[in-house]
Amino acid sequence: MTDFEIEEHEYDVLVIGAGGAGLRAAIESMALGCKTAVVCKSLFGKAHTVMAEGGMAAAMGNVYSEDNWKVHFRDTMRGGKMLNNWRMAQIHAEEAPDRVLELEEYGALFDRTEDGLILQRDFGGHKYARLAHVGDSTGLEMIRTEQQKAASLGVKVFAECTINRLILDKETNSISGAIGYWREKGNLILFKAKAIILATGGLGKMYAITSNSWEGTGDGHAMAMMAGAEMVDMEFVQFHPTGMVWPPSVKGILVTEGVRGDGGTLRNSTEERFMFNYIPEMFAAETASSEEEADAWYDDHSLGRRTPDLLPRDEVARAINSEVKAGRGSPHGGVFLDIASRRSAEYIQKRLPSMYHQFMQLAGVDITSEPMEVGPTCHYAMGGIKVNAETEASSVDGLFAAGEVAGGLHGANRLGGNSLSDLVVFGRRAGKGAAEYAKQKDNFSAIDKEFIDTTITNMMKPFENEGGDNPYAIHKELQDSMQSLAGIIRTEDELIQMLNKIDELREKMKTVTVDGNRWFNPGWHLALDLEFMLTNAECLVRAAIERKESRGGHTRDDYPQTSPELSKVNFILKQVDGKTQVESRPLEEMPEELKQLFEDD
Repeated sequence: MTDFEIEEHEYDVLVIGAGGAGLRAAIESMALGCKTAVVCKSLFGKAHTVMAEGGMAAAMGNVYSEDNWKVHFRDTMRGGKMLNNWRMAQIHAEEAPDRVLELEEYGALFDRTEDGLILQRDFGGHKYARLAHVGDSTGLEMIRTEQQKAASLGVKVFAECTINRLILDKETNSISGAIGYWREKGNLILFKAKAIILATGGLGKMYAITSNSWEGTGDGHAMAMMAGAEMVDMEFVQFHPTGMVWPPSVKGILVTEGVRGDGGTLRNSTEERFMFNYIPEMFAAETASSEEEADAWYDDHSLGRRTPDLLPRDEVARAINSEVKAGRGSPHGGVFLDIASRRSAEYIQKRLPSMYHQFMQLAGVDITSEPMEVGPTCHYAMGGIKVNAETEASSVDGLFAAGEVAGGLHGANRLGGNSLSDLVVFGRRAGKGAAEYAKQKDNFSAIDKEFIDTTITNMMKPFENEGGDNPYAIHKELQDSMQSLAGIIRTEDELIQMLNKIDELREKMKTVTVDGNRWFNPGWHLALDLEFMLTNAECLVRAAIERKESRGGHTRDDYPQTSPELSKVNFILKQVDGKTQVESRPLEEMPEELKQLFEDD
């Protein structure tokens, strides 16, 4: 192998990613007797999971006894515009309540009803109040709880360590390990593993305005593709309707849907509650048509239909975009989110403490006395690695995925609150699937030494290049182009322009240049991450070109309607000889007993 010194480790199961899905997978794998490690790109505990503030969706029926898994399943499928993997949606709805109670057993401290049950709040697209929550810091509580549980089981954590490539056994074409580097000093590290679980989260940093932190560069998506895994639904990216828009330094930071769930309303510059003008036919029967009806619903759900402010996120984001384009936006290019005129200061500070402090400290806005300025921000990737619903196994032997990096559950659009329950439901299943796979293997698979040499050579190339572009300049060019050409509203001409831009940026990447050495060098780290972002950008754009309709998190200005034919297919992407190929594949048939849940639609 290479002359570079490489630190080596062996584990039955290697989990890449230390958010809610990765930690739950590691807990399950460890509990089943497998030697398990977690690799964490950032500081341990700083996962994007903490951005999920409002709660985790589970049909526990603590607030409305009418709620059950079938209602949750129906809401999830309709929110995803029926492109979801129905079996994943069923498993999620059935198992989410047990995973919430399991977190409570681990030590999570949920808000309570007067009867002492776990309190649940309203959220967009959910028929009933369904989100178990801890104020507006639910994701943080999940991470804290899972960290403590993982530590108690002895899970090994490699923090501030980044994986750059998955390694395949050339003879069996199955997973044999992974290679990466320590972020602090750039020292190389090699893991031999019988099974690998990808739980790397999202890919939002290829957009200019995003709620994602710097870690969200789509590493897992891209590494899986490079290893031969199939991807699904990559055209669907969720722009959360309410991100901060002012000041510029915090543009894109998330404002939880819990603000609207607790009574907040969206208004334009004329103070009109404009969401009543954007109620789609699919949701008209269960959505209030007047302010009086919506306000009555907030007080008592039996008195009216739910407010349009809590329509699914794709609908709300498009509505805000339309208001701004029509000249009815707020001074800084968003709209107003008002809870101050609708709830007491005491109520707001009790129910939304993080939001209160976030706006006071970052924007100088007191949300108990004035409205917030909000607008769409790239938040979540519905698309990801195509996995088996039961085991979370990918199309590559020994490779599993859970959480945002896995596709299928959410279809064309994710409902708020379904992410946190997704993490623990399918994190557990991925951990179980990977552990059972690893136990069937007596020995570690062969490590491809030639592949490792090639990988290390490519990793070091930015230091050897001279006179090339700065990685930060290339990243900004990618972000600005994706925001303008492949953002909330898309057209074929602009998507083709974006493909050409990706090719142009790939040429620049061949000579990308970084200064210094491997110690404390974020420029080098970004140069390596850019390859992942460009891979994911190409996948998204190619799938978006093929889906010639508007559906969920994919809106085509040149094809504004939904297509009956395209409602029956997912687009699958795969790399073949280094080239990205796209094919349409029919949806899996839903059983008759589940189809009956949609007879009223």
